[in-house]
Amino acid sequence: MTAHADRLLLGPGPSNPYPEATEALGRPVLGHLDPDYLCLMSDIAEDLRSVFGTRNELTLPVSGTGSAAMEACLASLLQPGERAIVGVNGYFGERLCEVATRGGAEVVRVEAPWGRALDPADLLAAQRANPDARLLAVVAAETSTGVRNDVAALAPLSETDTLLLVDAVTALGGTELRVDEWKIDACYSASQKCLGAPPGLAPVTLSPRAVDVMRARTTPVRSFYLDLGLLHEYYLAPSHRYHHTASSTMAYALHAGLRVLLEEGHELVWSRHASVGARLQNALTKRGFGLLAEEGHRLPQLTATLLPEGLDEAPLRRALLDRYGIEVGGGLGEFAGRAWRIGMMGHAARERSVLALLAAVDEVLAEA
Repeated sequence: MTAHADRLLLGPGPSNPYPEATEALGRPVLGHLDPDYLCLMSDIAEDLRSVFGTRNELTLPVSGTGSAAMEACLASLLQPGERAIVGVNGYFGERLCEVATRGGAEVVRVEAPWGRALDPADLLAAQRANPDARLLAVVAAETSTGVRNDVAALAPLSETDTLLLVDAVTALGGTELRVDEWKIDACYSASQKCLGAPPGLAPVTLSPRAVDVMRARTTPVRSFYLDLGLLHEYYLAPSHRYHHTASSTMAYALHAGLRVLLEEGHELVWSRHASVGARLQNALTKRGFGLLAEEGHRLPQLTATLLPEGLDEAPLRRALLDRYGIEVGGGLGEFAGRAWRIGMMGHAARERSVLALLAAVDEVLAEA
């Protein structure tokens, strides 16, 4: 067994980083309060504002993966006993429910079958039935099914007292996302997918009214490490109050990935993901694969595909890894053992990735 296997990462994450992000990992380590490090974090915050499409002052990367950012947002914005409305049409909607419940919130579920998009009208109706809900949470890009939920249609929540929280772990950098224009109050993502960096940092942004809610809470945030107020004082406040030993190495890599994305341009990056995703999905259906997500709501950067009848997915997926060095993900929930989840994200969202995967799939299917 080698500890240095070279993989083409085409699963649900992580994806292969941009070469510039990989090179950045070799830069000298800085202390967590070094002036150069704090300057780097300020630059990252500004780049993240551009990628999120926001001018929110509280915009920063949390140390951890997307799940850490999810917990940071829910812990910082919800107090025990408060109500949260959660859209659930896949695994990560379920996780939002679990994290909110563990924090003592009362969760109101608005559901759609896995593979179908949430109806924004149902979510808005749930808010009208629960006007005291502190927040409404939805996953923009449901990684378990490849479904894209309509976030822009939830902008009317800005006229209520309910915050809009959006999981953009797979969405950010891959498909259109406009935090300010869509009136999103809290949004989080992760470094290892469409942002083209290694795993380890999780971008978060809070609107001014979300910050006001956080500042007005009457109980302490239940997590010290994930307290967005304390993280703001560490990274963005003039005094830079010590919070934890953050990694300059991961910050360098995220900064490099963001610069590649911004230099290419938002619209061109979204277009590249759309083109590559469409090519993959068209080719899969011609080979007898099914697409789990309903038409009109399919993500280009994450394709959940049902294998042709009679095929055992796990040995075929393992053959792709062992023989060709290509990683794809297995299905979750009711689709475990029946589906693959294929990511074309960030640096891996290239025509050559599609060609390499399809050639390998054709060979393993011929031998199945």
